[in-house]
Amino acid sequence: MSTTRFAGKVVFVAGSTGMAASAARSLAAEGAVVAVSSRSEEHLRSLAASIAAGDGSVSWHVADLSDERAVDGSFRACVEQHGRIDALLHVAGISGRRYGDGLAHEASLDGWEVVMRTNATSAFLTTRAALRQMLTQEPDVTGQRGSILLMSSALARHPSAVHFATHAYAASKGAIESFTRAVAAAYAPHGIRVNAIAPSLVATPMSERAQNDPAIVAYLREKQPLAGGPIDADAITPIALHLLSADARMITGQVLSVDAGWSVSEPAPPRPRE
Repeated sequence: MSTTRFAGKVVFVAGSTGMAASAARSLAAEGAVVAVSSRSEEHLRSLAASIAAGDGSVSWHVADLSDERAVDGSFRACVEQHGRIDALLHVAGISGRRYGDGLAHEASLDGWEVVMRTNATSAFLTTRAALRQMLTQEPDVTGQRGSILLMSSALARHPSAVHFATHAYAASKGAIESFTRAVAAAYAPHGIRVNAIAPSLVATPMSERAQNDPAIVAYLREKQPLAGGPIDADAITPIALHLLSADARMITGQVLSVDAGWSVSEPAPPRPRE
């Protein structure tokens, strides 16, 4: 695999931990200029330092990605500093349980709105900002202006009622999938590709509750047999980079499940008592 697929490309990464951080480091290692944005200055500084330590090119901007003015400001800063945006990777989001997400009859309206705003609205805002910039750019030698990759979840299509009953979260990820397909259809004639990845449970800061629950860990050993538990964040990165790169220039409007077998596996039922 080439290590210079992103040479001369500017990639905006929304998110600064977990899958976003892993991808940002790999993008920089493959020659990209990486512009990272999230609402945590601490995480941004740490990620930028790790990229710079590997001689990567990186800038960062603190922004609440669910806030319209903050997103537009972050993208404007990126273009002012780097001149263009060739790709967007949007990973930022929350699980929402602590905000009131849960079973539909128990969830609070505040929980629903926080999750939808943080997950779905933020994906819309960053996508809109990226599209506005990409449409001003001349196509490259392959006829393309840019690539956008959003993050869905296995829970959007393959729910787990016992362990992961966060219905606003599932709805927000389903919205992202529909948004991905609709936007891909509209902008393919302009040489802009839009895809999404739908991972199952990945070992990130957001999933710490699940990672520390023995019952869920046991469940994941069978539900995600290819991983034998949570998926390592670095295992998602090669798929993300492929979809963002020119290697995937014929792919748009797709939602790719990266779930270690989640969607085709079912934990064994408990044994009957003798």
